[in-house]
Amino acid sequence: MYNTNNSKPIIDWYNSNKRDLPWRNTKDPYKIWLSEIMLQQTQVKTVIPYYNRWIAQYPTLISVANSNIDQLLKSWEGLGYYKRCRNFHKACKIIYKSYNGIIPKDYHSLMKLPGLGDYSSSAIMSIAFNERYPAVDGNLNRVISRVLGIKNLTNHNKKRVKKFAGDIVQCTRPGDVNQALMDIGSLLCTPTKAECTKCPNQKICKASKSNNPLSYPNKIKKKPKPTVFMMAFCLMYNGKFAIQKRNKKNFLGYLWEFPSFESKSLDRLNENIIYSYFGRGVKLQKKIGTVKHTYSHFKTVVDLYLCSANHKKININKIKWIENKEFSKYAFSKLNHKLLSLIKSKDV
Repeated sequence: MYNTNNSKPIIDWYNSNKRDLPWRNTKDPYKIWLSEIMLQQTQVKTVIPYYNRWIAQYPTLISVANSNIDQLLKSWEGLGYYKRCRNFHKACKIIYKSYNGIIPKDYHSLMKLPGLGDYSSSAIMSIAFNERYPAVDGNLNRVISRVLGIKNLTNHNKKRVKKFAGDIVQCTRPGDVNQALMDIGSLLCTPTKAECTKCPNQKICKASKSNNPLSYPNKIKKKPKPTVFMMAFCLMYNGKFAIQKRNKKNFLGYLWEFPSFESKSLDRLNENIIYSYFGRGVKLQKKIGTVKHTYSHFKTVVDLYLCSANHKKININKIKWIENKEFSKYAFSKLNHKLLSLIKSKDV
């Protein structure tokens, strides 16, 4: 077993160097849970203003459970990975209904909730409830791999990392140990730098002793992202714009968007394509421009076209006609905000 006294220098470092973050000024499990969900695949500096606004709007779990998903997505707008918001809403409703609005102080119960896996459940258990659960994410995998001198994160070595993390939280402040390791991974022991002389793990860190800590662990080569070509439409009728709501089961579900569809390439659009998609009540006017956007797993290149309709009944589902001033009422993805900016820049 690893020496659990290794937690003391980490706690001492944390006492002097911890980041001042709004969710660290509370033991409310709802607020800690929210922060962990928002921080998934998102930088701290991006999350802070969203977290503060959310707490001002929805100060309790019950306030989330009683809100509709459109309101919540509008508050989440721009933070990305919208499935997190949808799952958070579902989970809050489950807790409100099945646990009388009280977040269960039980790892296995948390794991059953939508959007909560081992890392998030462990983080909540350790930070909110002071239970000895290791919260191992990408940062901790890297930090502990360097401590243990692990080059390749095989399944066996991941178990070694989890074992070390589990041993090191067997102390009186497990939540602070997890948060300290998160801070070390964000501030000192990053993918591109290793400030070993400032790190409380230096004495036990094999990577530091190797004089080449950045070589631990081996970096996994990322596959190139495929490109998806799309056509989007600024469809207008009597000065109003057509928007539609994405299916709840689809990527970016429940968000609003300009009507669009995937195409094999950015071929020139013709009226036959327009008719097959909208029906014969729509006329192609001109191409407005092209927008590019990158998601986590793919890139998009979107050609945007101006079209006019001669009636409101168009052959697409869940369409809504809105005025220019109404766009701020609806939650759109970043891609669609780029399309809207392009429309405004062309004075459409």
